[in-house]
Amino acid sequence: MRGRERRAIISDMLAVITGASSGLGATFARKLAARGYDLLLIARREARLQSIALEVGQQYRVHTEVLAADLADDAALAAAASRILEAPDLGLLVNNAGFGTLGYFFDADPVIQERMHRLHVIATLRLSHAALANLVPRAAPGTGIINVSSVAAFGASPQNVSYCATKTWMNRFSEALAIELGAKSSPVIVQALCPGFTLTEFHDTMPMERSVIPASLWMTADFVVSESLRGFDDRTMFVIPGWRYKLLVGIMKLVPSGLMRWGSIRAAQRYRRPKKT
Repeated sequence: MRGRERRAIISDMLAVITGASSGLGATFARKLAARGYDLLLIARREARLQSIALEVGQQYRVHTEVLAADLADDAALAAAASRILEAPDLGLLVNNAGFGTLGYFFDADPVIQERMHRLHVIATLRLSHAALANLVPRAAPGTGIINVSSVAAFGASPQNVSYCATKTWMNRFSEALAIELGAKSSPVIVQALCPGFTLTEFHDTMPMERSVIPASLWMTADFVVSESLRGFDDRTMFVIPGWRYKLLVGIMKLVPSGLMRWGSIRAAQRYRRPKKT
C-alpha cells in the first residue's frame, strides 16, 4: 500500500492505548498521532493523560480523548470495553497497561499478584474481544491489536513468576488470535510486542536498580515503538526489538527446558541481592 493511500485510511481511524500516561504508552500516543490517528488514552492518572492528550492534539491536529480507569477494576474495565466495542472508527487497540514486581512469589502480597493477572490477562482478553467484535465484521485493512508482552514471555525466572506467566499467556493468546483471523481470511492484524529492558518508568516503580543490567541491553521507548509499528505495517506476529534480544530468544528456544531451569536457578543464586541487616 502506498504511503499516501495508507495515510488516507489512517486519518479516519481511532487508536485506543491503555497505560498511556507514561513510557511505551505515551510513546505510542505520540507516534500514532503523527500517523494521523485520533486517540483514546486510558490509564489511572488522569492529569498525566490530559497533559499528553493536549500535547499531541496540538502538535498533530488530531482529536484526543482520555478515560481515567483502573483496568483491574471490573466496572472500569467494562466501561472501557463498551467504549471500544461501540467506536465506529476504531482502527487500533494497544494493550499496554501493566506492571512488574520483584520478589519471591511465596513472599509476595497475593492481592498485588492477582492484580497483575487481572491487568495483563483479563483486561487484555476483555478489550481484545471488544476490539475484534468491532473490527472483524468491518474487515478494514490496516486495523488490529498490539499486545505489549515481553521477552520474559519466552522463559521463567525467580522473583518474576507472575510477570513471566502472564506475558507467556499474552504471547499464546495473541498467536492464537492471529491464527483464528487467518482462518477467517480477515485483514485484521494481531501483534505481540516483546521488548527487553526499556528506559521507562516501569523498572523505577518495581523498584529495580538499573545499574545491574549492562548498558547495551537497555533500549529507548522510541526505538521499541518504532519497531512495533514497522512490524505492524509488515504484519509481523512477534516483534522482538533489538538484535541482542532476537539472538537471546533464539537461543532460549534451542536450549532444553531442564537446562534453562538450571541456568535460571544458578543465575538467581549468584546475582541475588544480599539481605539488609
